[in-house]
Amino acid sequence: MGKADTHTHTTYSGYNTKVGKLRFPESVIGPEVQVDNARRNGVDVLCITDHNAVAGGIVGQKYAKQFDDIEVVVGDEVMTDSGEVIGLWLTEKVKPMLSPEEAVDIIHEQGGLAIAPHPFSVHVDGLQEKALELPLEGLETINGGHPDPYSNMFAQKVVDLFPGRWAATSGSDAHAVCTSNYNWTEFPGSTAEDFRKAILNKTTVPCGQPAPVFGQFQWSYEVVMGGQKLMYKALRRKLEPVPDNDLITKCISNTDLKSATGIVMGFVYNMPFTAMLATLISTGVLKRRAKKALKGIEARLESIQKLVAEIDSKKVLALTGEDVSPLKEAVAEMELPHVRAH
Repeated sequence: MGKADTHTHTTYSGYNTKVGKLRFPESVIGPEVQVDNARRNGVDVLCITDHNAVAGGIVGQKYAKQFDDIEVVVGDEVMTDSGEVIGLWLTEKVKPMLSPEEAVDIIHEQGGLAIAPHPFSVHVDGLQEKALELPLEGLETINGGHPDPYSNMFAQKVVDLFPGRWAATSGSDAHAVCTSNYNWTEFPGSTAEDFRKAILNKTTVPCGQPAPVFGQFQWSYEVVMGGQKLMYKALRRKLEPVPDNDLITKCISNTDLKSATGIVMGFVYNMPFTAMLATLISTGVLKRRAKKALKGIEARLESIQKLVAEIDSKKVLALTGEDVSPLKEAVAEMELPHVRAH
């Protein structure tokens, strides 16, 4: 079985992470670093899926061509107006803030495959029930950045509820090497083409578990320090422009005062007590949201079962002109007792 990481980030993901009024880079590692790390971890296929960008994937793909033990798939984690969707095997980036339908159509027009990352997340932009209505090839059932007891578990339950409807994937969502190699997707074969076929044939196997909370703390420390280094180079006029790299462009365009302020605030954040406190607060908020979501899991599964039955009946009606919704509803009611959460 081959090993793929379906969801990773590099410095090309930009400058979007926020803690209060502070903004941090999403990642400060280059595509080459992600490739080297993936090779050390035995990954056969690495998907670089920067936020609203494919440039990092293209750089990583070119770099990986010198090796015979890994292939890079160019991807894009696109922000739509209703949550994020990942496109794989892309040739150009997808314009952000389109509707999910438009984004998926553009991904397919490029010959790509569409996957819903963290579809039922309680803390980032997942598609939620909207994912059920789209012609997606896969749902991410293990996201490495979701240590809460709800988000990944619920995604897997939805996939189990409809066997063969979506490929189940597991991606590290690694913005740093410290949060990689805790989870991955296995597939028959070892090449990128084998992986693509496995998604289409729904034979992927999600493996592993989310990165530990300490890993997320390490990532936040890394991006703050990395951001400080970039701003310091910009202050010294030694930061060279990089095509299509929004983070580098942002650092260069900052005023000297803004860069200096960012450096100082970075030192404040990276004081051990401050950084650990921020991690503990965010973890606590995540647990509370997950606890609340867990209380409604049975009702939500029932609602999803009915929603999918309605979606399927509309498809049949569009194709044949025959309304099969009463039959679909009857089947859904018969199956409900078997999908209750325990």
